[in-house]
Amino acid sequence: MVADNDYLINKRAGKPLFVIKPKTGLQVLDLKEFTQYYDLFYFLIARYLQIRYKQTILGGLWAIIQPLFLMLVFSLFFGYLAKVPSDGIPYPLFNFSALVIWTYFANAITLSGFSLVENNMLLTKVYFPRLLIPLAPIIASLLDFAIAFFVLLIMMLLYGIYPNISVLLVIPLLLIVILTACGVGSLLAALNAKYRDIRYVIPLLLQVWMFASPVVYPVSLVPEKYQMLYAINPMTGVIEGFRSILFGSTQFPMTMVFIAAGVSVVLFFIGILYFKQTERYFADVV
Repeated sequence: MVADNDYLINKRAGKPLFVIKPKTGLQVLDLKEFTQYYDLFYFLIARYLQIRYKQTILGGLWAIIQPLFLMLVFSLFFGYLAKVPSDGIPYPLFNFSALVIWTYFANAITLSGFSLVENNMLLTKVYFPRLLIPLAPIIASLLDFAIAFFVLLIMMLLYGIYPNISVLLVIPLLLIVILTACGVGSLLAALNAKYRDIRYVIPLLLQVWMFASPVVYPVSLVPEKYQMLYAINPMTGVIEGFRSILFGSTQFPMTMVFIAAGVSVVLFFIGILYFKQTERYFADVV
């Protein structure tokens, strides 16, 4: 929906009325409309951060507790007992580096997927671009990523691995993750608003997706003839590129990263298009 630029004069009350009408045709993003509601977007982001950290004992430590404990478990069972290879990188570091980027991705999708249902009262009160709701937790979760990434850098120093200026190449990979999370998160948010059993699908989807990504094992374990097919999963190129930038143990997977970027753009437009085509019904179904 969009606010019309025309004002109608109420003949009885003599007061201007602001007319809101739905847009016609295929809709993706209205950046002009987004800029008009930047203050609301900022408020939603701040609200997610307050909910996450306010009145907590450990505060920002929660950003590293989940990947840290998963690293300990995976290092024990996959690294120590199963002897899964790690491309010459100490397995705890190999695993934690992937978990840093994966945990951000999984949390962003989870929060985004549940966002419309959790903000159902806001949807029925006033008009604003509904897309702000699923996008806000994706941006807010970047703080968790920053904290976990800082801990990763400290771990690298403890293992005698010193990052250089190439660490800045992590930013384009992070943009791919954000783009993918926006597409998948907005799609799941729209589906969850109508079909409430989607809340059970989201955790299952992310569990399967994690083991379908090179989090606990290297891409080299996948037969070479299937690696390009495997790269359709955008997190494959991101995680492999993430490790290559930080540790330099393998050649940067340029082809996989380009495939990940292309798939992320496709997922982004699919998610946004579906969201925009169904948002007019959100207030009725949530």
